[in-house]
Amino acid sequence: MCDRRLVLLLAVAAAVVGDCAAKLAPDFIVPCNNTDPACLVKATQNAIPEFSKGIPGLGVPSLDPFIIDNLPIQLPGVKVTFSDGKATGLRKCEVRNVEAYLEKNIFKLEVKCNITIKGKYTAVGRLLLFPINGEGDAKIKIVNSIIKLDIKTKYYKDEEGRDHFGIKSYKYTFDYGERIFYVITNLFKGNPELSNTVLQFLNENWRTVTEEFGKPVVDYAINVTIETARKFFSAVPYDELLHVPIPPYS
Repeated sequence: MCDRRLVLLLAVAAAVVGDCAAKLAPDFIVPCNNTDPACLVKATQNAIPEFSKGIPGLGVPSLDPFIIDNLPIQLPGVKVTFSDGKATGLRKCEVRNVEAYLEKNIFKLEVKCNITIKGKYTAVGRLLLFPINGEGDAKIKIVNSIIKLDIKTKYYKDEEGRDHFGIKSYKYTFDYGERIFYVITNLFKGNPELSNTVLQFLNENWRTVTEEFGKPVVDYAINVTIETARKFFSAVPYDELLHVPIPPYS
């Protein structure tokens, strides 16, 4: 009898260990049992601080900070190159809404974020009224921006036959929020007075300035975020992310 109990105990232990070893989702991922927005918002909000640090074991890179090695921005009249940069703040984003329509392959996400971008820049050309010939340090602080993502999802099986979420396509809207602050050095090489005058103009007219050249930077940031999510969904099966039956798909 004791031998049978020991065998049974070992079998149960092996099963538990096997289940734990098979689990790929980090502990901070707590699946919802339904697609109620309240649960999805809470689960997403709770996951963001840890997820944004990156998950090296799954090949998921950090989003806070995320690195901007080299970002050329060609605008009407001015060429800007941003390099050796990093963006921070995503781990503190506030999740305002999450909606999942599984049968329709639709996923919606809305967050409010304070984001700071720092790095080096070069700029040559004309920005609004001013000729620009600068090279130096740049810091951009975005206060209470609103990001809305509409994602077209898909489902697929991996080599082991497990179901996964996928991102087929996406579109987004970005509201620059309450305020954007610019700290940019040496906008005019060798002319600090003119540099300060133009910098003051940029801060006083921040919305107009940002609408002029902000989109390529936002496109870059959103694309990095989406590609990071793709890597995560590719690594972690559907049933570890959401405890809702997956819709039929081919």
